[in-house]
Amino acid sequence: MGSLDGRRAFISGGSRGIGRAIALALAADGADVAVNYRRDGEAALATVRDINAMGRKSSAFAASVDDAEACAAMCTTVLDEFGPIDLLVHNAGIASRGHSVVKTELAEVERNWRTHTLAGFILAQHFVPGMREAASRDGGRGDVIMISSVATTHLQPNGAPYSMAKAGLEALAMTLAKEERRNGIHVNVVAPGLVETEMGRRLVKGAIGVEDIHTLDAGSPFGHVCTPEEVAAVVHGLVSDVGTYLTGIKVTVDGGTF
Repeated sequence: MGSLDGRRAFISGGSRGIGRAIALALAADGADVAVNYRRDGEAALATVRDINAMGRKSSAFAASVDDAEACAAMCTTVLDEFGPIDLLVHNAGIASRGHSVVKTELAEVERNWRTHTLAGFILAQHFVPGMREAASRDGGRGDVIMISSVATTHLQPNGAPYSMAKAGLEALAMTLAKEERRNGIHVNVVAPGLVETEMGRRLVKGAIGVEDIHTLDAGSPFGHVCTPEEVAAVVHGLVSDVGTYLTGIKVTVDGGTF
């Protein structure tokens, strides 16, 4: 038996990269997992099949979380099919286009905010009420994990839309942690640095012209660029028995890069 047996998880952006790794890690420890995706239905179904192969329930739910109405409608569908969600991971994200504040279009700022911050707010509004009931049972608990970024610490130039949106997401998480602690719900932030994902590969190609992200392994902490599985392991720890007394914290996953 796993420590997450009987728990129902929802992962936004769960079809690929960090989201997929988190979905598989939670399922491997006993959770049923609802997987959200925006466009890549094939990848989402592959993730669902891998979870089903572990003997866990899983389904894929298509919605662009930057669309408030679509995000809310998806939440209703998830609750109808899965029942109350007691483990929410908001992982879906997009990157900035690399322009200065002066040259950034307002639409880019708005889309980043809707994807990261507003979507996190909507997901919490829909799923947290059910978590309260789960947490009220003997031995029950609820968990919310917001996937942020080291960008909110470093605040590098030419990335304002992303950094602003992720900072807003962190503010949401820390506020929610204080509101819901009395209800047995843990709310934490996981903030990766560069990770070996499709987004990570695009970022290093656009920023420094690197075609193969693994050429950065030798200069990276511990001899390799962070993997999605390493981020997923941190998320799993926070929502497992390791995290019974943890809430309102931010865990940075960047190998100690400053």
